[in-house]
Amino acid sequence: MQPTDRQGLALSGASARAAELYCEALGAYHCYSGEPFPLLRSALADSPDFVMAHVLKAYMTLVGSDPKVRAMGLGAVAATDGLAATAREAGHVAAIQAIAAGEFQAAGRILEDVAIAFPRDVLALQAGQQMDFLTGDNRMLRDRIARALPAWSEGMPDHHAILGLHAFGLEETGQYARAEASGRRAIELQPRNGWAQHAVAHVLEMQDRRAEGVTWMRDNAPAWTPESFFAIHNWWHLALFHLGLGETDEVLRLYDGPIYGEGSTMAFDMVDASALLWRLKLLGVEVGDRWARVADNYALHPRGQYAFDDVHAMLALVGAGRDAEAETTVATLRAVAAGTGENAGITREIGLPIAEAVQAFGQGRYGAAVERLRTVRNRAARFGGSHAQRDIIDLTLIAAAGLAGERGLERALLAERAAVLPQT
Repeated sequence: MQPTDRQGLALSGASARAAELYCEALGAYHCYSGEPFPLLRSALADSPDFVMAHVLKAYMTLVGSDPKVRAMGLGAVAATDGLAATAREAGHVAAIQAIAAGEFQAAGRILEDVAIAFPRDVLALQAGQQMDFLTGDNRMLRDRIARALPAWSEGMPDHHAILGLHAFGLEETGQYARAEASGRRAIELQPRNGWAQHAVAHVLEMQDRRAEGVTWMRDNAPAWTPESFFAIHNWWHLALFHLGLGETDEVLRLYDGPIYGEGSTMAFDMVDASALLWRLKLLGVEVGDRWARVADNYALHPRGQYAFDDVHAMLALVGAGRDAEAETTVATLRAVAAGTGENAGITREIGLPIAEAVQAFGQGRYGAAVERLRTVRNRAARFGGSHAQRDIIDLTLIAAAGLAGERGLERALLAERAAVLPQT
């Protein structure tokens, strides 16, 4: 009898034991916590032709990783070649091939079709939402999950994961009350669900409920921090709450501790580090030599593969005063923008103008920074990331306007900001 996952979906090439290990790893992935890699290694040692174990490994290593980890993901993609697979599994293989090629929109479309055919395929929904996040498709962040909801009900295995995914999609489309309710229910069902924890944090951030945000993150920290490969981002959210309360000493303590005390080389973690330091810079907070390690780690990563990461590399380089490296990065992005493909288009439209604005800001050319950011900010969602992450564009624009002496624009931007916060 062919093994299945917790939703009854077939697992080709797996023994019963390998399927059990895979399901445990998949459960950890849904929470962004636990130790899925040793489980996957054991599953593949038992069943080398287990296609979905290779697929899950690829999803976990191809995006937001350092080059060595990404190489593991490329190896996992190659390992699926020629393996027996169902139509659902073949869809996943096609998706990881697209991700490996940097075609995130194509991967998202493939996974959309997989989830339409198999609405209880949590992995298709989760990986698909990640593609929506990377491409800034706010509507699909919500709607690819909403489409699957009729197939789900209370008491089903992994229902918490669906609620957490839907919570984030609801938040990014401004449906804050529903998002908070869904995220909190997911945490009631599974306190270790780091994505649901983060979805509620986003609601509290967007509604400027800073003190509540501190309580939300700290009260559940014993659940979302252990063995979590998403904890740094959640600590970043806690730091933003403290920053909004003016508690910069606590922000620096968090930065030097769980956020970047170990100096991660993972792209997602470096984004959080550089974005937090840049916010402090805009506020005039002295950060000492903290920029140096982030900039050093960005030097280990190639440029021109994902515009969102490239812009955060620019923040680090400019913050560290590495003008020559910043100029080289801008030159690289200009070359990428002149090319073809998904990332070339996003770099041309969004990434390059923001990178040039960051460089101009660092050089004291504040008027030029203002001009570049004003041309791009209203379409920056295509750039990827969340509303909270992209807020750094507006924060930089406000600071640049003030420093450029454009007081009317500065007042207008501050008034605009006051009019939408808090949102209900």
